[in-house]
Amino acid sequence: MSHVPSRHPPPPLPTLHDIRAAHDRIRPHIHRTPVLTCAALDGLSGARLLFKAEPLQKGGAFKARGACNAVFSLDDVTAAGGVATQSSGNHGQALCYAAARRGIPATVVMPRTAPRSKRDAVLGYGGRVIACEPSNAARDATLTRVAAETGVAVVHPYNDVRVIAGQGTCAVELLQEAGSLDALVAPIGGGGLVSGCALALAALSPATAVYAAEPANADDAHRSLKAGRLISMDAPDTLADGLRASMRDLTWAVVSRHVRDILLVTEDAIVAAMALLWQRLKIVVEPSAAVPLAAILARPDLFAGRRVGVILTGGNVDLDALPWTRAAPEEVAS
Repeated sequence: MSHVPSRHPPPPLPTLHDIRAAHDRIRPHIHRTPVLTCAALDGLSGARLLFKAEPLQKGGAFKARGACNAVFSLDDVTAAGGVATQSSGNHGQALCYAAARRGIPATVVMPRTAPRSKRDAVLGYGGRVIACEPSNAARDATLTRVAAETGVAVVHPYNDVRVIAGQGTCAVELLQEAGSLDALVAPIGGGGLVSGCALALAALSPATAVYAAEPANADDAHRSLKAGRLISMDAPDTLADGLRASMRDLTWAVVSRHVRDILLVTEDAIVAAMALLWQRLKIVVEPSAAVPLAAILARPDLFAGRRVGVILTGGNVDLDALPWTRAAPEEVAS
């Protein structure tokens, strides 16, 4: 179904100045994650792959960047009332981490199907969890009710200029560490990460082609880009739980202008790429983080012979429910 646009004009998109200000603001609260390389994965892809290792970030995912920028941007009076969001997990626990650093309460609306490891992490950071049905509509409706009842400040997981600016710091660091890039590939769900990175690269490295990678089972972003209008899905069924959200007006505005293409991958390819990253790069990634590698391996025509930045978004995976039996690592490279 099509997303109904807001009656109010959206706020201005973040600029490079906003992204750099976010970097300064969040620096005391995040890790500067390393850039990893792997000769075996270079060999499989035919490209020089430079992996930004956000599973090693605070909270186990890149989401700490945007959440910290949003929380530490609040004035003292607003912050005192606490913050709330809706999230399948990574943004929720990142918001709770940031709130704990500032000494304020946090509430997270989570679908009842969210991985147990992510729910436990929210609770571990001192957050309050409110369960809802596993659809984007239910998440939004529940968060709206919570905000109305409590007066907390809402920090949307991706359709928020503060969050987008914070996520853009990931690309800034990658460029500083890796040097020039021919392309960058990041996964897309709601689009906050790829939007922030695309805005940063448009200013700092306009020759770098930005691609988003998406599960074929949750292909609303791909269909939106092809149709030239925003299309949403309410409850897509993909193993990549972090990519089940749909874009909104802010992220669509960036993706529609700055993302070269959105590449689709199958569920089996996601599992196979996830296994490859565990085996070859020796880093724990969740399914959503494996989607870019799956896309790169499936499209040698786009990436072979090029220097490609890859955002590994997070490593918050349920270790009691690993999906290795769904595909063999060799399948993604065939």
